[in-house]
Formats: sequence, C-alpha cells, structure tokens
Amino acid sequence: MDWQTNEDTVPSGFITEAQIRSVLGKPPASGAWRVGDPVGRRRFEAIGDFVFEHGDVVPHVHIAYETYGTLSPERDNAILVLHALTGDSNLNHPAGPGQPTDGWWPGLVGPGLPIDTDRWFVVAPNMLGGCQGTTGPSSMAPDGVEWGARFPYTSIADQVRAQQVLAERLGIDRWFAVVGGSMGGMQALEWGVRFPDQLERLAVIAAPATSSADQIALNSVQIQAIRADPLFHGGDYYDAADGEGPHQGLALARRMALLNYRSPTELNDRFKRSWQSGISPLGGGGKFAVESYLDFHGNKFTRRFDANTYITLVEAMNSHDIGRGRAGVVPALQSVTATTLVIGIDSDRLFPVADQELIARHLPNTLDGDRPVVIESNFGHDGFLIEFDAVGAQISRLLAS
Repeated sequence: MDWQTNEDTVPSGFITEAQIRSVLGKPPASGAWRVGDPVGRRRFEAIGDFVFEHGDVVPHVHIAYETYGTLSPERDNAILVLHALTGDSNLNHPAGPGQPTDGWWPGLVGPGLPIDTDRWFVVAPNMLGGCQGTTGPSSMAPDGVEWGARFPYTSIADQVRAQQVLAERLGIDRWFAVVGGSMGGMQALEWGVRFPDQLERLAVIAAPATSSADQIALNSVQIQAIRADPLFHGGDYYDAADGEGPHQGLALARRMALLNYRSPTELNDRFKRSWQSGISPLGGGGKFAVESYLDFHGNKFTRRFDANTYITLVEAMNSHDIGRGRAGVVPALQSVTATTLVIGIDSDRLFPVADQELIARHLPNTLDGDRPVVIESNFGHDGFLIEFDAVGAQISRLLAS
C-alpha cells in the first residue's frame, strides 16, 4: 500500500511554487482511465464474465496489462510483476498520453537490470477493481452507467483468480517467478498458496500474511474520509464537472496513507520544523513544509485516481488473510512449493518486519531459511520502491537460484 509511482516515491522534499501551481486547477471528478482515452502502451484481454468470491458477477471483464521482453518459444521465461494499491501496468517507461505517471519500478525492470527484459518476458497487469484500464468501479456497467459503488466487493483472491485467467489467455501455464510488493505482495502470496503448480519462484516484498486490526483501522479512516466528502454522493459522481467530484475526501485519504508509507525519521530529517514560505504557520496563516508536502501529493493524486476505486481496493486489502478457508495461516504457508524470497523493510511501520518474519518462519522453501531479508532504509514502507540497488540484488539472487 503505497504511492506506487516513481515520481511520488522519490525521497521527500520541499514543495516548490511551480509544483503548487501545477495542482491549482480544478481536478476532474475522477482520474480514472476511460474508454476513448489514449491507450498508451496498454494491452487489453477479455476474460469473460467473472464470478466474485462474494457471489456477484460482472460481465465482460477486461484486464489491462503491459509486457516487456519476449516470450521464449518454450514459454518458460515469464515473470508476473504485481503492483501495489494505486499502481498500474507501467513498470519503466515515462508518462505519456493516457498514462499520467512514470513507471514505478524503472530501476528493477528493463534491459540489463535485475529483471532483465533481454532475458525475461514480464507481464504487469492492472489489478481487478483498478482504474487504469482493468474493469473496476469507473467502468461502464451493462445499464450504461458506471458501476460506481455498485461494483462488487473484491478480495485479494478475486484479483489473483483474474490474473490466472489472464495467464491462460496469454498461453502461460507456469510462471518462472511471481513478484509483488505491498498489496502486490499479498497477491503474490495468494498465488503461491492458490496455484502452487503454476509458479517456480515467488517474491513477497513488504507484505503480511494477513491484514491486522491495526492495518484495517488505518484503512477504515481513509475510506470514511472519502465517503464523508459531500461531493461523493454515495459513489455517483462521474458526471460531475471538474472540481465537483470527491477530490477533497480522496486527497485527505492519501494524506493519511502517506504518513504510514514513510518513516518518522525521514520526515523529521527532511522537514524538521521548516516553514513552507516566509509566512508563519504559528497563527500567521502559513504552513509547515511537511504540511505543504502532504497537501501537494494528496491534491496531485486526485488527478490520476478514482475515489470509488480507492475504496474498492482498500477493502480488498482488508480481505487479505492467507489462512481464510485453509485451516489457518500456518497450513496455508506450508502449502507453498515455490522457492521464495521474503523481504521486509526495517523502518516499515505499515507492514512491519514481524509480518515478514511470520511468513518466512512457516514457508517450506525460502532462500534464507526461516528469516526474511531485511533491507535497511530510512524511507519506511516505500523503501521497496526507492531502494533499487538493495531490492534488485535480492531479486537477482532469486532469479539465479
């Protein structure tokens, strides 16, 4: 669960006047990709009518995805890379028409990089319920109106089952590796448990085996911030004019989230008690620099994401419990057959290292026995999106194992 795009996960920094001016215009009611928008580098695969774990059915589901590299004639070099909460299928190319942000893992995926696209065929789908091309709340329902809040409750298991259908459509019977961080790490772990015969290697990065009460509580206040926005209108806002959508609630939710993605050390070291400008925040109407940083990124986020989608995907994270319906977490983890790399970030306060220690302790075939690899970083949970050298070295080790 993280900002998930490279431009938003660089080390925190002071916000310039030019950056502030860039988000002064009215945001759209939704920042979702819509049919008719430029496609960019996306591809689309129809996976048919999809039955959700909860029992609801959405007809004519499409998965947006991107590929990197070339699939071998033997189809044995495919790697599935799974994004986190607000990510998409863009791993390494610059923003462009229809794709508003730069790729989120440019230091790990590409020619000569740890996931070397001269050797590997990489598939990166936008997850089910997303808003960057895959069917989700901002997609049109059969009645010609956006699904909105009517979109079915979506679980991590649902998202993985949709990805597995995509693999079938692409003719990939077995992944050389499935790699994911944060929410993508939840999905990667679900892959290992649900489809053990369909992957050889697994990387679970900065993710837990279950979403804890503390994590669910953090998610709940973000959801409520969106629903409490008077312009949310119960999720029916897609026809609203620019500036008339639930952007304030969505921006507030992201401000809350960002505080859990970065470490106190980084924020304190970067900003201390600095002011944003010469106007005093001590009763003078000014802002502390860290306040301006949160405001800017929250407001910027509303221009590339959708409020209903945010709720859907955060609730999917809440659903995550690898032991649900499997006699508990330990038996579920013990059923994983893939060679697995488990990575934690020492300063992660969203999914702390104890979460990864539990996973590693019960997996039968990890690279490091019963302990995860712990990466030292001042960047908190978002370290897996920033510490390319450290994370890349471990991914290289997994792929060479």
